[in-house]
Amino acid sequence: MTTPVLLTDFPNLVLKHRGKVRDMYEIPGHADKLLMVATDRISAYDVVMNEAIPGKGAVLTQLSLFWFQLLDGIVENHLLTAVVEEYPEICRVYADQLSGRSMLVKKTQPLSIECIVRGYLSGSFWSAYKKDPIVCGFQLPKGMKESDKLPQPLFTPSTKAALGSHDENISLAQTEALLGTHKANKISHICVALYKKAADYALTKGIIIADTKFELGEKDGNLILIDEVLTPDSSRFWPVDKYTSGKSQPSFDKQYLRDYLSTLDWDKNPPPPTLPEEIVNKTRIRYEEAVEKITGI
Repeated sequence: MTTPVLLTDFPNLVLKHRGKVRDMYEIPGHADKLLMVATDRISAYDVVMNEAIPGKGAVLTQLSLFWFQLLDGIVENHLLTAVVEEYPEICRVYADQLSGRSMLVKKTQPLSIECIVRGYLSGSFWSAYKKDPIVCGFQLPKGMKESDKLPQPLFTPSTKAALGSHDENISLAQTEALLGTHKANKISHICVALYKKAADYALTKGIIIADTKFELGEKDGNLILIDEVLTPDSSRFWPVDKYTSGKSQPSFDKQYLRDYLSTLDWDKNPPPPTLPEEIVNKTRIRYEEAVEKITGI
């Protein structure tokens, strides 16, 4: 098993942002490009754990590359190349660390919202529905059960919280107030189209995509799909053959980790609890199963 990567450090490059999982670097002499590196860090409830999931960054990168290709044609994406030999020379000196877990991407201005699409009633949406069938401005049918399929996929954006804080769901009307009606509707249309195509494909591989989070940015007035795409970090993947409405589902994502954390006396704020080796290993296995099922590799 490879040594897990918690942090990266490339002295020749300029660290632009260290997120929950990705380290973003600016490249001297290439102002229009960024180097995006997926570490093995894992977060839950918007808190980064102290332990890494070995190989996770490679899984995220491999899946994102697969989806970028499958979804090409719906919206432009930011990928330039994931072949390290094609990176600027200043990056290639770190080839051993970058191989399999990095992408050279176009530099964009990320939107100020998280673009979430839901096809099933789960997670925070289910929690909100139990209190009121009007969720994020959508009137849902009464009497729905946990994990039920929604009448149609819904675009349910959220705010972007600072590291360690929690995102908050917002309505489409609130999104329109933030971004303007035309742009908000265009974003919604793009994200639902991406979800539908991906969800239809995943079903052929025995996986339900219950919900997912997309990131969009802007460059030269165009909307561009950025960051990771449809990974176990950003999505709920359920096995079709074990799906049963009315309860939480087994999954190929970090729901296993969330379920473990929910059994602890932890208030879901930093600092995070220590993860047992068994939880780390079983989370790793679920991530690897996801990439194998979806890509066939």
